[in-house]
Amino acid sequence: MAREILTRLLSSLLVLWLVSVIVFMLTALIPGDPALTILGENATPEQIAEVHAQLGLDQPLVARYFQWLTAVLSGDLGQSLFSSQTVAGAIASRITPTVELILFALVLSLLIGTAVGVISSIRPRSVLDRAIQTLSSVGIAVPNFWLGAMLIAIFSISLAWLPSGDYTAFGDDPQRWARNLTLPVIALAAGGIAEIARQSRASLIDVQEMEFVRTLKAKGLDPVTIKLRHVLRSAMIPVVTVAGLQVNRLFGLSVLIEAVFRIPGIGSLLVSSVFTRDIVMVQGTVLLITCVVIAVNLVVDLSYRWLNPKTV
Repeated sequence: MAREILTRLLSSLLVLWLVSVIVFMLTALIPGDPALTILGENATPEQIAEVHAQLGLDQPLVARYFQWLTAVLSGDLGQSLFSSQTVAGAIASRITPTVELILFALVLSLLIGTAVGVISSIRPRSVLDRAIQTLSSVGIAVPNFWLGAMLIAIFSISLAWLPSGDYTAFGDDPQRWARNLTLPVIALAAGGIAEIARQSRASLIDVQEMEFVRTLKAKGLDPVTIKLRHVLRSAMIPVVTVAGLQVNRLFGLSVLIEAVFRIPGIGSLLVSSVFTRDIVMVQGTVLLITCVVIAVNLVVDLSYRWLNPKTV
C-alpha cells in the first residue's frame, strides 16, 4: 500500500509540474501588455520599459518561469500586478465561498444521486425507472448557468422566497448564509445528481447479476444485507470515479455559477484576473485549483483498494 501511495504521489507531482509549465506559458500568451494596463494607453516607451523591468517582463520566458517556480516552491505565489495584495492573500480571502459551494454541491449530488439510483435499480424498466431516466437525461443536458438563471427568475423574482445572489459568511448570519447558498448549490449540483443517479443505477444492476451475489443468495444471506453490505459497496466503485470527476467539473462550473449569483469566490477572482491581465494572480489561482484536482484524483484512486472486494 505504501509503495502504491508513493507511486501515485510521484506521478501526481509530475502532472503538477507539467501543468505549471503549461499554465505559465499560456498566461504569457494572453493578449495585451500588463504594463499598458497599469500605466494606460498614453504611456511612453520609457515608462513601459521601466514597468517591464520592475515586473521582470524584460527577461527571457524560461528564466521568468524558473524564478516563478522557485518562489512557488518556497511558498511565495507572488503579488498582484495591480494591487499590494499577495496572491496567497487574495486566494485565502476568496476560497471559503468556493469551497462551501463545491462541497455542498458534491454532497448533495452524492446523497440524492445515489438514493435515486438505488430506487431506480429496484425495478428496472418500470414506469418509475423510465421517469427517473428521463429526468436524469434532462438534468445532464440542461446548462447549469441557465438553470441558475431560471431558479432566480422563479424563486427570487416571482415567488420572492430566496435571494438572487450575494454571499454572507456563516459567522456573520447563519440563516442568511444558508439562504444565499441554496439556489447556487442546487444549480451547481443538478447535473451531478443526474449523472450519479444514472451511474449508480447501471452499476447496481450489473453487480446484482454477478456470480458472487448469486453465491451469497445461495448461502441464505438476508437480501437486505446482501444489497447494503456487498452489492452497494461494489457498485460504488464507478460512482466514486464519477464523484472524483464531478469535483473537476464543479470547479469549472463554479466560475459561471459565481458570476450568475454574484458570489466572491475563486472563480470570480480568476475571471477578473484574466480580464485585467493580472498574470501572476491567474498563475497562482490555476495552480491551486490543479493541486486540489490532483489531490481528489489521488484519493479516488486509492479508495478503489477499499471498495473493490477482490482486494479486501
